[in-house]
Amino acid sequence: MSSARETDLYPPIKSFLEDQGYVVKSEVGAADVVAVRGAESPVVVELKLGFSLALFHQCIARLKVTDDVYLAVSRQAGKRFAKAVKENTAMARRLGLGLITVRLSDGLVEVHCDPGPYAPRKSAKRQNQLLREFARRQGDPNDGGQTRAGLVTAYRQDALKCALYLFEIGASKGADVARAAAVPTATRIMRANHYGWFEKVEKGVYGLTQSGADAVSTSSRILGAS
Repeated sequence: MSSARETDLYPPIKSFLEDQGYVVKSEVGAADVVAVRGAESPVVVELKLGFSLALFHQCIARLKVTDDVYLAVSRQAGKRFAKAVKENTAMARRLGLGLITVRLSDGLVEVHCDPGPYAPRKSAKRQNQLLREFARRQGDPNDGGQTRAGLVTAYRQDALKCALYLFEIGASKGADVARAAAVPTATRIMRANHYGWFEKVEKGVYGLTQSGADAVSTSSRILGAS
């Protein structure tokens, strides 16, 4: 069986558009497909076997000609492609583009989104989470663009404050740490022991592990000191 070609996408796309009353022609100017219906603005479709940045660039360029621009790709099987469709549909919507997939085995054409102005819905919950983390973060201890590994969060800073107190004072009750270190959730943080810095000495009392003591040496950076 011969490998698929971009031209294999054209017949299903042409039939799909003709069924909706369009007159369809290929390779008109720089566009792969142009469809016209009466006095309406033309529809442009760019064909590719798979998603690529170049495909999005082509479609954005076609927006200089018409607002009705679609990217069309060959539909593949599997979760990986389904995820790619979801992510690229979101991108297409943000760019004001439409997205179509074509299953070459039977010519099934599916429109995942149509072109149009993008009006994103803001998540108040996520915005509040962002601002809460920003407000709790002490200083600016991270390098912009770094990976998630080793990222300093407000939670990590609070845990370090607890570790610093235990390093200086020794094993203590959670309530004492919370008050002295100004970390209301100190007991919960030490009980969870997310970083392996704490150990339970007795009920309600926590001490510092060796890894916790080692973490104290980096406290200036983590706590955002200049």
